[in-house]
Amino acid sequence: MRLQPVAVTILIACGCQLAIAEEMVVVRPVGIDDVLVNPGIGFMTFQRFNGDKLNEGTKWTEGYPIKYEPFDGDVTNKGYPQTSLAYFRVYWKFIEPKQQHYAWELIDKALATARSRGQTLLLRIAPYGTGRDNDVPDWYGAIVGQKTLPVKKWRTDPEDPRYVKYFGGMIRELGRRYDGHRDLESVDLAIVGAWGEGAGSSLLTQHTREALVSCYTESFTKTPLLMLITDEKTNRFGLSKRDVGWRVDCLGDMGGFSTTWSHMNDAYPQDIINFGMCDAWQKAPVSLEVCWVMKHWLHKGWDVDHIIDESLKWHISSFNAKSSAVPEQWWPQVNRWLKRMGYRFVLRKWTHSKRVRPGGVLNFTSWWENKGVAPCYRRFPLAIRLTRGDRSLIVVTEADIRTWLPGDNLFNSRIDIPSDLAEDQYDLAIGFVDSESKKPRIRLAIDGRTKDGWYPMGTLDVRK
Repeated sequence: MRLQPVAVTILIACGCQLAIAEEMVVVRPVGIDDVLVNPGIGFMTFQRFNGDKLNEGTKWTEGYPIKYEPFDGDVTNKGYPQTSLAYFRVYWKFIEPKQQHYAWELIDKALATARSRGQTLLLRIAPYGTGRDNDVPDWYGAIVGQKTLPVKKWRTDPEDPRYVKYFGGMIRELGRRYDGHRDLESVDLAIVGAWGEGAGSSLLTQHTREALVSCYTESFTKTPLLMLITDEKTNRFGLSKRDVGWRVDCLGDMGGFSTTWSHMNDAYPQDIINFGMCDAWQKAPVSLEVCWVMKHWLHKGWDVDHIIDESLKWHISSFNAKSSAVPEQWWPQVNRWLKRMGYRFVLRKWTHSKRVRPGGVLNFTSWWENKGVAPCYRRFPLAIRLTRGDRSLIVVTEADIRTWLPGDNLFNSRIDIPSDLAEDQYDLAIGFVDSESKKPRIRLAIDGRTKDGWYPMGTLDVRK
């Protein structure tokens, strides 16, 4: 690490005199410009995992059970960014093929596979698609029958109370089984419309709207929820129930459906504000999905820098490019995007006591800059590690990086040194760790990371 720990004496004003407080080690780390793969942010694989082959050309698959590819142990993605995220979207009919008989093994296998590839899983269970092979479950269709519907992208009537009972009941069972699962990154709050995208949600009665949304908000109290940007009543009700993030499924559309209208210029900028979602990013993630695939943007001649800049303005944390290759000439833009997407923590200054007694107190200060566009939404505590030879002590602090918004953040605190800690000089290092394993999980945008993920911050003398 290219840093120079410096011992300085801190003086504290005490009346008209200056009293020596203690010597402090001061560290100013050197920043780096690398693309960092960190939990919860960046690109994601779609119906695939790290190391799988990409979709060919401009095709993609969604909504059906994952077809697992042979895996040779290499998690490298060719033509696609490395990522900590995988996304699984599946239709209701495959999760509940028989009434109240759930194919949880589909989700269990996706969660386990994601974990084995260094990823966590985003999940959507869509009520239906647009055809018979991805319609509502056969058993449900037999119960409710068919009727004329007011929305083209509806396959069944959501105002039929049996829809809340059965589709909503499945969501509640999903929550009972998976809420808070360590490998489940987030769940999409999908209630109606083809692919679960919310078409026609504005036509719902308030009673049905609230009942469907509540199936999610009451069942997932730990795992983050992402609402589709749909309509003001639905989105504002979701926000009133809990902190929810949001997502859209057509990022990049610059006129693919109309010569006079586009999602990027005529829908998303206005809807985010009008539906009350513009500040939701401060508490829950924003996850966006490519419209078609990025190669389609290229073929259309759309301005990728404009698309990227708009997404950053909306505080994007993650992006679903549908496991379709990044156009080769756009890698510089994609890398620029990845360096801003979500959080990016730079430690600007660190100080800690140079000496402390066994049983004493170690004081420290830290100044951080979040160079990303969003906070980290999972709690990875800041930990201090003291090591000497084969002796090691890890102390977890109370720093809550979920509150570290873009810009400067300070965390100054103290930790207690055990009274039985042997006198010696210890190497001091820091890291944002997993709460259970106490192993570092987040890469910082500074030089000096060790092989085991810690960042050295000088030494500490433990002496009586």
